[in-house]
Amino acid sequence: MQSANFSRRSLLQALAATVAAAATPCGWAEVAQALDQAHAAAHIGADAKISLLSAAEAADVEAVAAQIIPTDDSPGAREAGVVYFIDRALATFLAQLATDYRAQLADFQAACRAQHPGVVSFASLTSEQQVEYLTRVDQTPFFNTTRLLTLLGMFSLPAYGGNRDGLGWKLIGFEDRHVFQPPFGYYDRDYPGFVIDSVKTK
Repeated sequence: MQSANFSRRSLLQALAATVAAAATPCGWAEVAQALDQAHAAAHIGADAKISLLSAAEAADVEAVAAQIIPTDDSPGAREAGVVYFIDRALATFLAQLATDYRAQLADFQAACRAQHPGVVSFASLTSEQQVEYLTRVDQTPFFNTTRLLTLLGMFSLPAYGGNRDGLGWKLIGFEDRHVFQPPFGYYDRDYPGFVIDSVKTK
């Protein structure tokens, strides 16, 4: 069990380390500006809400994310609220992808229903059926985009909608604290305008 935990943690650390190198369809300046807007919006309403995706779309996206980072002896994408990050991303800083992404999702859902007649949605499949279906579509633009957004939602600031209670950070051993240690930071540690977002961990 200990070796399995170590392997999962090592995998998550590797995934988190490569997120920053992933391709992005827009400039980083635009992303930073939109993230600031999303960050500000996050402080207006405390409760996470789905604002862009329909309930059926959100359920299927969450189910896909939960297979990408599953729940086992540690929390996964579902517990971290990754679907809320994805919804917010598509509504704000990745809004230019929203139309294509939802069209790709519709194709994903239609193909799933065709392969499993009588099944209402991907989310309603058993875990084994979901994994089997995803192995057939894991090279599609929809899956690739969802995988990237899942990783971002798992490890980004909780204020952006995902990483609920810092669950993603806990999985990789990251502590959200600012340490002033000479020669870095000691000279401005008392700057009154400096604010660090923090997540309480137990």
